[in-house]
Amino acid sequence: QVQFVESGGGLVQPGGSLRLSCVASGFTFRGSAMSWYRQAPGKERELVARITSVFGSTNYADSVKGRFTISRDNNKSSVYLQMNSLKSEDTAVYYCHAEQSSLLNYWGLGTQVTVSS
Repeated sequence: QVQFVESGGGLVQPGGSLRLSCVASGFTFRGSAMSWYRQAPGKERELVARITSVFGSTNYADSVKGRFTISRDNNKSSVYLQMNSLKSEDTAVYYCHAEQSSLLNYWGLGTQVTVSS
C-alpha cells in the first residue's frame, strides 16, 4: 500500500522559510522521480520542483527558482522542499508526488502552506 506522510506546512510571514518533508512507503522510492506540486484556491495544480531518481537532477518552476530547493534521501525514502523568501503567492496546498514509471505515479494528501502577515 502506497503511503506518504507529508509534514512541515503551516503559517509563515512573507520572507520566512519552511521545510516540507515527505516520507514514502509502498513502492520503489529509490527508482522513482519525486516531485512537489502545489494548488492554490481557484487555480490548477502546478509542478513546483522535481528530482530524478538516478542522478538527482532537479528542475523548478520559474516562480520558485532561487528560493526553493528540492532534495531526497533514498535511505530514508524521503523527499524535502526547502522554501525560503516565501511570498503570499506561494500560499497553496503542497503535494508530494512519485513517478515510478510513466504508468505508475502516486500522490500524497497534501500539506497547507499559508504565507501571510
